[in-house]
Amino acid sequence: MSPPDSVNPPDSYPVTNVNKVKRVHDRGRYDKESIHAILDAALVCHIAYVIDGRPYCTPTGFWREGSHLYWHGSSASRMIRSQKEGVDVCLTVTHLDSLVMARSGFHHSVNYRAVMAFGKAHVIDDPDEKLKLMDRFIDRIYPGRSKLIRQPNKQEFKATTMIGMEIETASGKIRDKHVADEEEDYEGVPAWSALYPITQVLGEPSDCARQLPGLTRPDEMSDFVPGSRFDEVMTRTYKRTFGEG
Repeated sequence: MSPPDSVNPPDSYPVTNVNKVKRVHDRGRYDKESIHAILDAALVCHIAYVIDGRPYCTPTGFWREGSHLYWHGSSASRMIRSQKEGVDVCLTVTHLDSLVMARSGFHHSVNYRAVMAFGKAHVIDDPDEKLKLMDRFIDRIYPGRSKLIRQPNKQEFKATTMIGMEIETASGKIRDKHVADEEEDYEGVPAWSALYPITQVLGEPSDCARQLPGLTRPDEMSDFVPGSRFDEVMTRTYKRTFGEG
């Protein structure tokens, strides 16, 4: 990895030739607060890596603890087998926030929040640590739920591999603008223009048909309110499990 271009404050990730935002650089973010907020509002990431000279990109569930990212997968999967050896990976997250309709094709855009995080993936071999991570992954989404459900049996434990990655460096990129056209186009192009917000929201829960009588939603899951924004729920459940982080 290339050396940092400049000295970075301790609350930011180092800026290198790898993670430096080169296009529309004013949208770039390197401070940990912004980057962690984007990560913690997400549940699914995409992990890019190379096997035998061929690039792959795998979607999977993940979470953050401090400057570490964790994910899991089937012990038989190609992604997990390759990452066991300790390979360089790039983990990305994107939130699509709105569509922006402008008066020219060039200025049509989307509002988004995105992160690219770089590091070396490694397998979690210690059985006790692996079990703790399996529980924390459940609790990251559904706070306190690991104490209500049964622990994995031997076959489930063996079939699951936990992978970790320390964030060596990362960058965020955010666009949060309305329509931004060329000045002459506001008067000269008679095209209706607008911004359409986009959100994922929770729907009404559908109870299991074989639910035992008398069971209700646990208090720890009070954030799961139908109609709530999913990214905001994930941020709150993260804080319930890990604190402000």
